[in-house]
This record gives sequence, structure tokens and C-alpha cells, in this order.
Amino acid sequence: MTRAALIAALAACALPAAAQDLLQVYRDAQKYDAVYSAARFTLEAGREKLPQARAGLLPQLDATGTATRSRIESDSRASSPANPGTLIYPNSSGYNLTLTQPLYRPAAAVAYDQAEFQVRQAEATFGQASQDLAVRVAQAYFDVLTAQDSLELVGAQKAAISEQLAQAKRNFEVGTATITDTHEAQARYDLVVAQEIAANSELDNRRRSLQAITGKEYARLTPLRVDVRLSPPNPTGMQSWVDLAEKQSYPVQVQQAATEVAQREMRRTADGHWPTLDLVGRHGQNRDSGSVTSPIGRDSNTASISLELKLPLFAGGSVSSREREAAALYNKARDDLLSARRTAALDAQRNYLSVVNGIAQVGALEQALISSQSALDSNRLGYEVGVRINIDVLNAQQQLFQTRRDLATARYNTITSHLRLKAAAGSLRDEDIEEVNRALAP
Repeated sequence: MTRAALIAALAACALPAAAQDLLQVYRDAQKYDAVYSAARFTLEAGREKLPQARAGLLPQLDATGTATRSRIESDSRASSPANPGTLIYPNSSGYNLTLTQPLYRPAAAVAYDQAEFQVRQAEATFGQASQDLAVRVAQAYFDVLTAQDSLELVGAQKAAISEQLAQAKRNFEVGTATITDTHEAQARYDLVVAQEIAANSELDNRRRSLQAITGKEYARLTPLRVDVRLSPPNPTGMQSWVDLAEKQSYPVQVQQAATEVAQREMRRTADGHWPTLDLVGRHGQNRDSGSVTSPIGRDSNTASISLELKLPLFAGGSVSSREREAAALYNKARDDLLSARRTAALDAQRNYLSVVNGIAQVGALEQALISSQSALDSNRLGYEVGVRINIDVLNAQQQLFQTRRDLATARYNTITSHLRLKAAAGSLRDEDIEEVNRALAP
């Protein structure tokens, strides 16, 4: 290895691990998350309903084969000891092919129509799982950032209080301050140490929660840009989001498909009273070596084509019972659809208000942050000239760091609420994750 290559390798080893952004974390979750993977396999299974139902309308070919070996012992009364009887071993074998083409099976036709809605139901269920994964990943990602911000702010507050404690001790030594200032600063310092321990623990827990979704442990996550500007919902009216949610949210789509399936199940069970008509073709070949009454073997070939009409007359009342059951389940499905629409509307309203109020809260906290910084600067200056006491400076510091933490949390909550709003309307896509990802620091 050349010297330049060695230096480059050592420099690469010395660099910190690259920060992972939201999009990369989301891709990792799509590959690892067990809930999402199970939903994908459920979709694959649901799509098989259609070819299974189609099979009830297509030709069916069956083959049967037989092979028989018998032992027949005959004993004649007139037989002599030298001729005690006769043992005969007749053999027979054969096969039959039966081809059935359904001509009129109303229940099978309804079942095929029903299967199409079962596939739609499976696809909507998977769509819901995809949206849930995106929201879960974003929530876990910003939970880690929130915990990181809290730990960093506690560390900065600890450093500021430590500096204030040292200054209080110096002032007490020279006689310009009382011991009370030192005790107050020491009490705040001890408290912030305890908060730092709690913040470390919270960060570890949040990282484990994210790891449970993605299967990876991230040393660093890309934070939000400091100058990020949060956009309001588009469309801007809450009723527009409610209308979208009631129409196209995935829980509503799932229940709509379930209602269609239940309605067709009513028709399918009612068709149990109707006859069925099939076109049946048969071909067979049989060979036997003879029997007691006919010791001469023979080969035979048969072929036939026929129309078979089957008319159900009485099945013990089971068909009527299934009709009543299907009607009750259909009524239940309609009520479930109504409940799904109401829930979707409520989710859209709640998340819309969270986004709008969150944007307003972020704006207020940004202004409060400026005011808190000005208040801290004024209190520090007042303490130096003797018009403010130490506790005033400590309170101003605490207020500044609390405002910073509240501002970061409000931004994260507003972003996740925006994603939840789109999920409630059934419009959350990967492009939305990419848009949020562009709001992260480069």
C-alpha cells in the first residue's frame, strides 16, 4: 500500500459514521419489519382468490385407475381326492377419464365476482400496512431526534449552570455575592445532572424502538434543518380532507370491499336453490382375464358425452340457514363500513387540527426563543452590574433551554401529524417520505 493510500485509509477510519436520513431508515424498515412483511405475504395469498374462483368456471379433468386381483376357490361335490377343486385367479384393470365443462353454475359465477372484491380487499389491507410502516418509521425517527435534542440541551444547560456555579463561587470568595447564590447554582447543577441521566436513558430506549423496526442500530441520524419552514395542509380546508378520508382511506376501502363480498355471498347462497348444468365427456378402458362363469378374458373401451342436470330438492334446511346467515353478515358489513367512514373522518379532523395548530405553535415558539435569549442576555448583564441575582440568571437559562426543546418537539410532532393526515386520507406515498427527507440537514 502506498503512503497516500495508507493516509487515506487512516483518515477514513478516523471519520465518524455517516448519518442516516429518514429515507434510508425507511428503506431498511421495508426490508426488515415483520409486520410489513406479513402484510405482503397476506397480499400474495389474497390475490390467489381470483384464480381459485375462476377454476370453478373452467373445465375439470379427472382420471381414475383400478387394478384387481381375486382369488376364487371352487369345490365340486363330485370331485375326487385327486381333483379336490379349482383355484382361479381372475385379474382386471382399467382407467377412466372424465372431462366436465360447467355450462350453468350461478353460484360459481358469483364466486368469481366475489373473488375480485376479495383481491381488492387484500390490496387495500396491504396499502394500509404500507402507510402504517411509513408513519411508524417517521415517528420512531423523530422520537430519536427528540431524545437527542433533549440530551444535547441538557448538556448545554449543564455547561451553562456549571459556568454560573463557578462564577457564584468566585463572587462569594471576593465578597461580592452571598453563599445563597452558590447554593442555588449547586442545586440547579445537581438537578441537571439527574436530568442528563434520564435523557441518556430515554435516548437508548428510543434507539431500541427504531432498531426493532429496521433491524439496525444507527450511530447518527440526520437532524432537521434549523431554517426549516413547515407548510400547511394542501388542500387548506378541513372538510376537503374529511371528504377524502371518507372516500379513499384504506380502512374505508377495506370495508367497502368486505361489504361487496358480503353482498355477493348473499347471492351465492341463494343460488344454492338453482339447478346446475354440466357437459360431461367420459372415456374408459377395462381389461379382465375372465371369471368363474366366463373364463374368457376381454377388453372393452367406452366413450360418452352427456349433459348432466342437477336439481337440488332438499338439503335439510342448510341452504336457507346459510341465506339468513349471509344476510346478517351483510348488514354487519354495512354497519362496519359506516363506522370506518366515521373513524376516518374523525382521524382526518384530529390530524388536520394538529398540523394547523402545530404550525402556529412552532411560530409562537420561534418568537419565544428570541425573547428567551434576550431575557437571558439581560439577566446576565443585570447580574454582572448587581441589579439581578443569580437565581434570575438560572431561571432565564432554564426558560431558554425549555423553549428550545419545546420548539424542536413541536416541529417533529407537526411533521408526523402531517404524515398521519395524509394516511387518514389514503394519500400517503413514498414521495411524502422523500419530501420530509429533503427537510433534513444536508
